[in-house]
Amino acid sequence: MMTIIDLARNIRDRHNKPIKSPLREMIVVHPDTDFLDDITGKLREYVLEELNVRSLVPCNDTLKYASLRAEPDFSVLGKRLGKSMGVVAKEVKAMTQGDILAFEKAGEVTIATHCLKLTDIKVHHLVVREFKRPDGMTEKDIDAAGDGDVLVILDLHPDESLFEAGVAREVVTRIQKLRKKAALEPTDLVDVYFESLDEDKSFSQQVLNSQEHYIKDAIGSPLLPVTMLPPHAVILGEESFHGISKISFKISLARPALAFDSDAILALYSGNTKFLQGVQIYLLSRDHSNLKSDFQHGNGKIMVNCIENQPALELVLGKHVFLSVGEYYLRTKTG
Repeated sequence: MMTIIDLARNIRDRHNKPIKSPLREMIVVHPDTDFLDDITGKLREYVLEELNVRSLVPCNDTLKYASLRAEPDFSVLGKRLGKSMGVVAKEVKAMTQGDILAFEKAGEVTIATHCLKLTDIKVHHLVVREFKRPDGMTEKDIDAAGDGDVLVILDLHPDESLFEAGVAREVVTRIQKLRKKAALEPTDLVDVYFESLDEDKSFSQQVLNSQEHYIKDAIGSPLLPVTMLPPHAVILGEESFHGISKISFKISLARPALAFDSDAILALYSGNTKFLQGVQIYLLSRDHSNLKSDFQHGNGKIMVNCIENQPALELVLGKHVFLSVGEYYLRTKTG
């Protein structure tokens, strides 16, 4: 296993691909299926994590990605063959892949009247920059390294989904650390707001979109765009971060604040915006925990009939009023 990890690291080093840069795929070529079963079984997760690769593909066809070359072992044959060494060496080096495979299977071959054994000829799987690269691929796309026994091939294309997941983990880590700085308990509910500080905000938005479910599960609430931060929100902590996995951003933690579906409330008031403002001002003046309790006692409904010169109306939690911006955001996401 360590041989595989070392060979893959050598390929990364050769192409300036640090471990922190996730790659799509690694292929391990070895004729022994038991060896491959171990790598793709109990050792798979460790190897993938150690090398930061998304998938591992086993291959027991040693000729699919590598050609074979035979060379005489001069240290063994030199004294034995004497003047015949030159002729034998030339014919050994001219052996085709078919000749080599037949030799490996038979265990011996006769060249220029000399019987040569497996110990007399070195058989090399050509690897590194000479391995048999798939058609249409260049050295920048795929490369390999081997030790004559096992061949490791890396797809050198970066895996964007893995990279985005790594960025999301960095964002979550900053949020968790900010919670600690704000002296929040794990059970304390907050709305978390994200603001990109980059000139080009497209990549950070792409990460937030693709990793939305992971981030929500990790922090216990959706990560909200800063544009949804209401003016009445109470900020508990905020911090800016620069150059974190190529993005810069600000995180703000706020107490859960009321949010309103203004269109739904306006429909109750026949479009009267003055009445809408009146009910919003009233609800915002209420203690948040008491208002939550009133909704609970009313099975998710409250009657507002105490605003002067304004008709009474029934408000439904999750339809007209939301106890946090996060709840309102989730409602708008689900339609």
